[in-house]
Amino acid sequence: MNHKSKNKFISQWQLQAMIWPSIILMILFAYIPMFGIIIVFQNYSPLDGFTGSEFVGFQNFQAFLGDKDFYNVLFNTLGISLVKLLVGFPAEIILALLINELRVGMFKKFAQTVSYLPHFLSWVILGGMVISWLSAAGLMNNILMSLHIVSQPIEFLSDPNNYWGIATLSDIWKEVGWGTILYLAAMSGIDPTLYEAAKVDGAGKIRRIWHITLPGISQIVVLMLVLRVSGVLGSNFEQGLVLQNSLNMPRSEVLDLFVYHLGLGNGDFSYAAAIGLFTSVVSVILLLLANLATRKINKASIF
Repeated sequence: MNHKSKNKFISQWQLQAMIWPSIILMILFAYIPMFGIIIVFQNYSPLDGFTGSEFVGFQNFQAFLGDKDFYNVLFNTLGISLVKLLVGFPAEIILALLINELRVGMFKKFAQTVSYLPHFLSWVILGGMVISWLSAAGLMNNILMSLHIVSQPIEFLSDPNNYWGIATLSDIWKEVGWGTILYLAAMSGIDPTLYEAAKVDGAGKIRRIWHITLPGISQIVVLMLVLRVSGVLGSNFEQGLVLQNSLNMPRSEVLDLFVYHLGLGNGDFSYAAAIGLFTSVVSVILLLLANLATRKINKASIF
């Protein structure tokens, strides 16, 4: 640290001190617990602890890489995440564009509030609503039967083939409004004179959106896309825990649930930790690859 930087640091010590509690908490609860990664190389037992448990090397990694159930779970995780990405990511941008085009202030605020609200409700509440609506005597079956589309109630959540669609649509319902916040903030920073000039030149609403709005939020789109790609191995643990049942488990069991069932359900802590570490490493690799790809294609990246 040079003399100028040192003086600046000292003169701003009050501001610097505000971040110290966060740094201390991060060290205590994020970095120090990393020592626990050692259990992935052990046959860990809580009774024996870190020092007394048998060291087994890469045996846990070999075990899950040779487990056929792991590949089914990995397939479910990637499938659900990619469907959510392909459907949910454009939905956030489209909804943000629609809200941005609203000109009646009160209605715009109402639309934003209604779209944000599900985000603040837990999956216990929303999942219960979904389960109730999709049950044999639920709202969806009542509508379908009253319209004579079906003659018998459909057991939506009992059929594994329906789960991916239900998980995707319910996740969009919960998060699509919240996902528009950054896009709307970016749109508010676009110079209004660009729209006025384009309108004078005869550009319609669609052309103004395509040539002004979308380029204006391209940096935010790239940022969110990179972050979403890096998280494809996470398929919303809370959602799966609520919507999963014994009948749809072949298509609802994802990596987060698999680790949860193995670690807390079966007490196989080392095996579950090895899968968790594998997931984290792959997620970091995907983050780097997605960032590199966007830098090459769009000349934009997050780092």
